[in-house]
Amino acid sequence: MDNRHRWRTIDIVIASVIAVAFGVIFWAWNTVWGVTEAAFAFFPPAQTLLYGVWLLPAVLGGLIIRKPGASLYTEAVAAIVSALLGSAWGATVIPQGLVQGLGAELAFAVLFYRSWRLPAALLAGAMTGVTAALFDFFVWNAKYALWDYRVPYALLTVVSGALLAGLGGWVLVKALAPTGVLDRFGPGRERALI
Repeated sequence: MDNRHRWRTIDIVIASVIAVAFGVIFWAWNTVWGVTEAAFAFFPPAQTLLYGVWLLPAVLGGLIIRKPGASLYTEAVAAIVSALLGSAWGATVIPQGLVQGLGAELAFAVLFYRSWRLPAALLAGAMTGVTAALFDFFVWNAKYALWDYRVPYALLTVVSGALLAGLGGWVLVKALAPTGVLDRFGPGRERALI
């Protein structure tokens, strides 16, 4: 493994901070999900448009840390924190977080961990949506009708992943870079070059 792929102590610390912060956000987002259920009664799969918030740390961790395993680590640790805080879905969110993190990880790996622009972020968000939808397809939604629920649910999860996690993560990184908090990472160094 070359040096650009080796994790530094600061990489571990920042990935952990992102993960813990999002674990708390997940815990709060579980409540948002619950209270918005009635608003989507007209077409329940549409609620997955909110899903991307649960996918955000996978994309954000990858965009900031820029090393193999960052997406998987941040999403998995966020899921563990969420479970420890008392997720409504129990410990099942832990393997779910691993599967979701794997989606973004695969996207960055396909790009050889070299592209961090908006298209890469959108791909990572969409791939995280794909793996999330696959997990839910079999674990949470197996009893629902295929074409009336599971397929639209899956497609909207991918859209939410691309927009909320992909675009949202990219916008968040671009907003943080000028503050200087990312100066020890790729996004901060890119800002310094401009």
